[in-house]
Amino acid sequence: FDKYSLSDEAKAALDAFANKVKSENKGVYIEVQGHTDNIGSEKYNLELGYKRAEQGMQYPAREHGAPLHRMNVISYGEYKPIADNDTREGRAQNRRVDVILLDDQGL
Repeated sequence: FDKYSLSDEAKAALDAFANKVKSENKGVYIEVQGHTDNIGSEKYNLELGYKRAEQGMQYPAREHGAPLHRMNVISYGEYKPIADNDTREGRAQNRRVDVILLDDQGL
C-alpha cells in the first residue's frame, strides 16, 4: 500500500521476463502499466500508478540492458481493477504492475 518499490518477487518476475525476451531476440515493444486500488484521490492514484510503472521499466533497463526506447509506461491508477476493491485482499491484487509485450503487429 502506498509504495512503488519493487519486491523481490517482482524483480524475479521481471528477470524471467527479460531473459525470455532476450532469448527469443525479437523486435518487441513493452508497455508497462501501473495500477492502484481505489484508496486515495484520482490524481494521487494516477501518480502512484505511474511511479510503479516507471520502476517496472527502469529495472529491466538497468539490470538487463533492455532498451528504454522500446518501452513505454502508462498509469491506469484505480481504473482497471482485477479484483474487488471492497476487500483487503482485492485491493492488494489491484496494486500491481502489468507488463504487456507488443510485437510489430500490435499485440
